[in-house]
Amino acid sequence: MDHIVECVPNFSEGRDRAKIDRIASAIASAPGVRVLNVDPDPDYNRVVITFVGGPATIGEGAFRGIREAGRAIDMTSHKGNHPRMGATDVCPFVPVRGVTMDECVRIAQTVGRRTWEEAGIPVYLYERAARTPSRQNLADVRRGEYEGLAAKLRDPDWRPDFGPPEFNARSGATIIGARPFLIAWNVNLASDNLGAANEIARRVRESGRVENGHRVPGRLKSAKAIGVMLQARRIAQVSMNLTDFAVTPPHVAFDACREEAAKLGEKLNGSELVGLIPKEPLLMAGRHASGGADLPEEKAIAAGIEYLGLAALEPFAPEKKVLEIVLEARGAT
Repeated sequence: MDHIVECVPNFSEGRDRAKIDRIASAIASAPGVRVLNVDPDPDYNRVVITFVGGPATIGEGAFRGIREAGRAIDMTSHKGNHPRMGATDVCPFVPVRGVTMDECVRIAQTVGRRTWEEAGIPVYLYERAARTPSRQNLADVRRGEYEGLAAKLRDPDWRPDFGPPEFNARSGATIIGARPFLIAWNVNLASDNLGAANEIARRVRESGRVENGHRVPGRLKSAKAIGVMLQARRIAQVSMNLTDFAVTPPHVAFDACREEAAKLGEKLNGSELVGLIPKEPLLMAGRHASGGADLPEEKAIAAGIEYLGLAALEPFAPEKKVLEIVLEARGAT
């Protein structure tokens, strides 16, 4: 494929495999779309589905997934550890090859309009597709989550980009946009100290924390972080989004978390990738781990996986988790 767009929607269902399969099958039913990864998390009660297609086909796959999620998921009874606003919480389009960001913005706008007109779900546009600066940051758009959505809709400043300011109790609202590649990634503590995880998140994320009425910036640019509990493992995590790995790659964020954890008397137990990761940040981690040695690509990737502890909780298979390797295996290159 000469023109590739990646789409990485996050759906508010991580426990019911039948519902997850329905959503993934709806996406895969769109011509020209290839599902690369389905990554559910029962504690977050959330699934991340990664798929690719051309600019003329990717939007159809996204819309079919959003529509099916609206049918399958009832937000009135949804509980989970991750912030969310709707059955389809967020749906970003990412240019991978031969496609511009502007094209992805237009795809996001088209899918947003269809989501309201054909599925009855109100839509906010975010990141590069945002129509106002206040809607560029996902955290700002999502603030208040599903439980605060009815009140948010009464605020004229938060009228949806598509659809009237009316609360859809079953599906909530969906946030759709276009952005560069983002690494969704969780750093594991070796304990269940959620307070420590939250404090580490405050110290490392770009937005930092508020002390004595003043905001203190965090250590890492292009990094978002919150503390969460992984009940299945009885550990706390620093749940991170690295929005530009050229600015802050995973190994730099991992080192920062380890240093801040040590200050609190805590240790790390590896990390956990959500969805897929490009090859380059793993190569960067491998070079860092080897002191800058010029390792062959396969060995550098293996060293990066080991340094980040990506197999600490369960086996890490590059053929299932590294974007370029998955694309090649699926014949999408």
